[in-house]
Amino acid sequence: MDGFLSFLLFAVLFYVMMRFGCGAHMRHGDHPSGDANDAKHVDPVCGKNVSPSEGYGKMYADRLYRFCSRQCLDAFDAEPDRYITKQLEEKS
Repeated sequence: MDGFLSFLLFAVLFYVMMRFGCGAHMRHGDHPSGDANDAKHVDPVCGKNVSPSEGYGKMYADRLYRFCSRQCLDAFDAEPDRYITKQLEEKS
């Protein structure tokens, strides 16, 4: 019985710390507005702004690219280096 009470006390303390203490910031959906995840991405094929919650995403060369439509994603899949170099040239 003593072991069970110790376990129960530990479980309650763990819950309180995760809920209100050091783990409170990890709750799902509790992000402040203006988070870095809200930043717009530029579709490398057509140049439109795409929010993270819209369109399609693809990891290529350790970077996430966002696309406004399936057609833009398919065009990128066919020739990814063409669109990456095009995007780099536009930034210069």
